[in-house]
Amino acid sequence: MAGTLTKLKTVVWGKIPTDPVERRLLFKMDWFILSYCCLMYWVNYLDRANLANAYVSGMQVDLNMKGNEFNLINTCFNVGYIVALVPHNLVLLRVRPRYWLSFCMLVWGVLTLSLYKATSFKQMCAIRFFVAVFESATFTGVHLILGSYYDEELLPFRTAVFTSSGLVGSIFSSVMQAAIYENMDDYRGIRGWRWLFIIDFIVTVPVVIYGFFFFPDAPEISKPFYFTEEEHQLALKKSQDRKHVDSFSWSVFKRIFGRWHWYLFSFLWVLGGENESFASNSLFALWLKYFEYTVPQRNHYPMGVFAVGITATLLSALYLNATGGKNHWHIGIIIMCAMILSAILMAARPLSTGVVFFAQYLGGIPYAGQTAFFAWANVVCQDDLQERAVVLASMNMFSNAVNAWWSLLFYVASDVPKFRKGCWAMLATAIASGILVCEVARAKHRFSSKPQPRSCAYRVVD
Repeated sequence: MAGTLTKLKTVVWGKIPTDPVERRLLFKMDWFILSYCCLMYWVNYLDRANLANAYVSGMQVDLNMKGNEFNLINTCFNVGYIVALVPHNLVLLRVRPRYWLSFCMLVWGVLTLSLYKATSFKQMCAIRFFVAVFESATFTGVHLILGSYYDEELLPFRTAVFTSSGLVGSIFSSVMQAAIYENMDDYRGIRGWRWLFIIDFIVTVPVVIYGFFFFPDAPEISKPFYFTEEEHQLALKKSQDRKHVDSFSWSVFKRIFGRWHWYLFSFLWVLGGENESFASNSLFALWLKYFEYTVPQRNHYPMGVFAVGITATLLSALYLNATGGKNHWHIGIIIMCAMILSAILMAARPLSTGVVFFAQYLGGIPYAGQTAFFAWANVVCQDDLQERAVVLASMNMFSNAVNAWWSLLFYVASDVPKFRKGCWAMLATAIASGILVCEVARAKHRFSSKPQPRSCAYRVVD
């Protein structure tokens, strides 16, 4: 029995070190790195999901929003997100992550608080733009940090835990908005959807404080108070043993643009991000609103999409762990099949309750790509810190650049309930992403002439 539990633990969490000092160090890294990263991403997604929940819970009426104005707010968010992605990852190579990430989180928390005072669609657009500028430090920044601390065997499940925390934030947002609408609407003269943004800020502040004091810096910069001297020396050794290109010279351009990594991984996440479109554009909530479901139902039923996303994410990580951190492309094929089926069902029976519920819940499966594809890029680029930083940021940047106009073209809120254009768009991106993951797998095999060195500790360049 003990042997079975050990094997199961290894499949889930990776191989446990035999050295007790290294084992304690790994435990502390997991706790303090993952706890803060997950809390930060949880708050990030909480803020992001709250706009859609507020929209279907009274904001549309109170701000007299019409046509595609909801999509335009999302487009402003995407533009802000795009312009800051690469700069954030480059800043994280120079500034202590606990300082920069905590600062960004505090700023976006204050900006989210200001949304409760918004009185027009234009104000919403402006504030959401700047919220996105600071929120964009989170996703690719954390992937950069995780890829620097963990090797390919330890990385998948840690990445899955991180990305799942964002989906938990989406579920919590739905629960919170439904509870606020039922219990706090017009409390102290403030509408329920406005209370949502106030509570967002209240939740954000303790996470900022926790990260500022507890998130570990690179071992060569400082020793966290919770590391023993022996653990700190081991962390230093691991950092010094790392072998990677770490230069801001002009050669960085040749290293980035002279390899296939930047091109294929960027295009892969353009398609991977659009495979999330049914969920990320809140089609289910809009469909429920169109058919006059109650406000609590509009907030509760979409939670199933994110629950499916969490399940798919964790299962994909378990599969990657079981196969030694390889075969990421298999996850892409599963996502392709799921979204082809979802798109066909939505196009064929958009007015059938059972069919739409099933198709929309299938729409949670592409969230597994956040774990599989970013972990894949981390592994492939792990011998060059600068390239890895740019590739990870570029993946998200190009995805959001396309989504800024893609949603306006194919997923306009006024297309409810059929979303016919969106179904055809989903069919195209699903098929194209399946073809591309096969090409990335072939390119990796073709150009991997030697084993990649493994990275164990993150290092900020002085």
